[in-house]
Amino acid sequence: MRITVRRIVRGLMATPLALVLTSTGHAQSPAEFYKGKTVDLFIGYSAGGAYDLYARMIARHLGKHIPGNPQVVPKNMEGAGSLRLANWLYSVAPKDGTALGATSRGMAFDPLLGNKTAQYVAPKFTWIGSANDEVSVCVAWHTSGVTTWDDVMTKELAIGSTGAGDDTYQFPKFANNALGTKFKIITGYPGGNDVSLAMERGEVGGRCGWSWSSIKATRMSWYQQKIVHVLMQFSLAKHADLPHIPLITDLAKTDEQQRIFKLIFARQVMGRPYMAPPGVPADRTAALRKAFMDTMADKEFLAEAEKAKFEITPVAGGEVAALVEDIYYVASTADAEKAAAMVK
Repeated sequence: MRITVRRIVRGLMATPLALVLTSTGHAQSPAEFYKGKTVDLFIGYSAGGAYDLYARMIARHLGKHIPGNPQVVPKNMEGAGSLRLANWLYSVAPKDGTALGATSRGMAFDPLLGNKTAQYVAPKFTWIGSANDEVSVCVAWHTSGVTTWDDVMTKELAIGSTGAGDDTYQFPKFANNALGTKFKIITGYPGGNDVSLAMERGEVGGRCGWSWSSIKATRMSWYQQKIVHVLMQFSLAKHADLPHIPLITDLAKTDEQQRIFKLIFARQVMGRPYMAPPGVPADRTAALRKAFMDTMADKEFLAEAEKAKFEITPVAGGEVAALVEDIYYVASTADAEKAAAMVK
C-alpha cells in the first residue's frame, strides 16, 4: 500500500511531542540533568554518630562538584545497622542518580556471609567512593574490669551493638567464635553514638567495631584520659597511631584462617562507603565518582575535616567496586560458609 507524505505528516502530528523530541533530540548531559535538582544523601544511622557526621560534612561540599550543582540534602534512615537503608536503596530508591546512601562498611558482604535480611547483590550497587581506608577497635569502659584482650578471653564483657548487619555485632561475634573471647553482645541501639552513651550510663561495658577515626573525632579524651582501654585493632594492618595495640589478623594461625580473616576484615578498606542504587546511567555514575573524589581534595572540605578531627583517606568508587566484586565472587564457598557461621 502506498504511503503518502500527507499521511506521514498526519502521523507525526498525532505523535506526542515528548516522544518526537526523545527520538530526535540529544540525551541530557549530567550537568543538564542535575541542574535545579536535589540529591538526597541517606544515612543508615541515627544523628550524632560518626557515620552521620561524616556524611553531613560531605553533603555540605559534594553539590558544588557535581555537574549542574544540585543541592545535596542529608537524611537519616536508621535501622538494623544500615541494612534497612541498603535494602531500600537496592529495590525502592530512584535509579537516576538523585539518591545516594551512606551505610556500614560491612553491608556489602552481608549476603555473602548468610544474612537473610540483606536483600541485594552488593556488586550491583553503583559504588561512588569511600571517605576512609579504616581501622576499627574494640574498647572497654574503665570500670568494666577489662583492660586488655587477654582479659576478655576469661571475663565476660557486655558490649553494645546497632544490629546483626553491623561491625559492632559481627566483629565481636567473629572473635567469640574464632578466638574464644567472651563478649556478650547487646543489640538494638540505633547508632554508634547511642552505644557510647550506653557505656556512660553503665548499660554496657564496651564497644567493638568502633572506627578509630570516630574516636579521634568524637571521644579522643576518653582514650587520652584512660576512660576507655583499647583492646584490639580490626583491619588488615595496624593504624599508625596504635603500634602497641594487637591486630586481630595477626592471630590467624593457618592458611584457611588467614583467608577467612581477610574475608571478614577486607571491608575496612572501604571504611565509609557511599553508593547509589543499581542502574544509574554510566555518565552520571562517572560524574558522581569524580565529584566525590574532587570533594575529598577540596580545600574547604579538608579544612572542615581537620577542624572536626575527621580522618580523610579516600578510596575511589572504581576501587571500591573492584574490592566488592573480588571478595564477592572470588571467595570460595567453603570459606564464605565458615566465615558466615562465625558472625551469626
